[in-house]
Amino acid sequence: MWSFVQEQILGMKWLNKLIGSGLSSLGLDIGTRIGGSVNFFLYDVIKITVLLCVLIFGISYLQSFFPPERSRRILGRFHGLGANIIGALLGTVTPFCSCSSIPIFIGFAGAGLPLGVIFSFLISSPMVDLGSLVLLMSIFGAKVAVAYVALGLVIAVIGGTLIEKLHMENDVEDFIRNAKSVAVVESKLTVRDRWDYSKAQVITTFKKVFPYILIGVGIGAVIHNWIPESWIEAALGSNNPFGVVLAALIGIPMYADIFGTVPVAEALLGKGAQLGTILSFMMAVTTLSLPSLIMLRRAVKPRLLGLFIGICAAGIIIVGYAFNAFPHLFM
Repeated sequence: MWSFVQEQILGMKWLNKLIGSGLSSLGLDIGTRIGGSVNFFLYDVIKITVLLCVLIFGISYLQSFFPPERSRRILGRFHGLGANIIGALLGTVTPFCSCSSIPIFIGFAGAGLPLGVIFSFLISSPMVDLGSLVLLMSIFGAKVAVAYVALGLVIAVIGGTLIEKLHMENDVEDFIRNAKSVAVVESKLTVRDRWDYSKAQVITTFKKVFPYILIGVGIGAVIHNWIPESWIEAALGSNNPFGVVLAALIGIPMYADIFGTVPVAEALLGKGAQLGTILSFMMAVTTLSLPSLIMLRRAVKPRLLGLFIGICAAGIIIVGYAFNAFPHLFM
């Protein structure tokens, strides 16, 4: 039953066969590079778009119960390690894109929440949102998806705790530390309001994310059908002990969310790249994208920004090597 859910509902294997049959009936041989690329592109674009819309609607509906002001009050009730855990968990129901998390981070910092808690939120928000759980299930299976999310939350909690222990409050820019928090009166949303909010989030996020889906699927199609398997194995396979580090370094300059990285990861897996190396690439893209780091620099000073990058990079690399060392536990 679970295999059916993973392959036919989440993975939509039936859609792949349907598109392949349709292209073949039009005279396009999907066994060739061009035909295979077209098949891969159409299948992944449609599959990811459907999952995108369904996931964003569901998560946005859930998110409507946790607006920033309510999240701030929830976080303010906890202290110590428990607060960092709650901050990391709240990050899973916030926007997919790391850049979208920065304004919320600034608001939390201005409200005087503990710095470690805010960074636990900031790390987990793009790395381990609920969408990543479902999308990873569709490709790698439940064990990998759950392990990815669990380890991502561990990185977020450890990172936030370390920043808290170092007492780096003075490394937040003055204009944020001196900002006065303004209490916002929450309105009671009806079911209709939440439904309309979720639909609006689907439309807004789709417009923002869809170009990156096209780019990601295009890159995946090239990798899947045009780049020799030996090249991928040499760079990201088991014979290269630095494959995890290389994947993380390649991912940092890119800007995408989980939806844009999935087709690339899918293609790399099919070409022989190691699981941990692929996951390190995905984590680096979603957590340490250059645009988000540039925005974060406006809010924090270089020393704190460097520590954030170092913690995330170290955690990502450790997770990658852990998955590569024990693949039999997950696949």
